[in-house]
Amino acid sequence: MTRRMSGAPRPIATPCVQVCVIDGESGLCLGCYRTLPEVAAWGRYTEDERTRLMSALPARRGRIDPAKLGMISGDLPGL
Repeated sequence: MTRRMSGAPRPIATPCVQVCVIDGESGLCLGCYRTLPEVAAWGRYTEDERTRLMSALPARRGRIDPAKLGMISGDLPGL
């Protein structure tokens, strides 16, 4: 017997800013700083796994050449 969930499912938190460009040197997305395997698995991660990864993302920015970030910063507020 299956139980019905009440209400809509809770949305999954994501760092995605819809700038999906992977930097060849670092292997990180220039928009959210995740790797391709992390992006692909995001929906399968637990909430705790996503929270831990999201807290680690800001430190990854330093692994990307600032000139590459400058190419997209005009499109993204706060970068």
